[in-house]
Amino acid sequence: MSNYSNNRVLVPEAKEGLNKFKMEAANEVGVNLKQGYNGDLTSREAGSIGGQMVKKMVESYEKSL
Repeated sequence: MSNYSNNRVLVPEAKEGLNKFKMEAANEVGVNLKQGYNGDLTSREAGSIGGQMVKKMVESYEKSL
C-alpha cells in the first residue's frame, strides 16, 4: 500500500487562490467555512462546497470554448 496522498496542492503558489475559491463557493451555498480546521462540517455541507466548485469550473470552461 502506498503512502501517496491526492490531497496536496501540486503548485504551492496556487494554494491561496484555491482557498479563496473554496471560501467563495462555501459562501454561495450558505456554508459557514472558517480558516483552518473545518472537521465539524457535515458530509452534506462539504459535498455542497465541492459541488459548487466543480459547477463553477465547468461554467468557466464552457465560457472559454
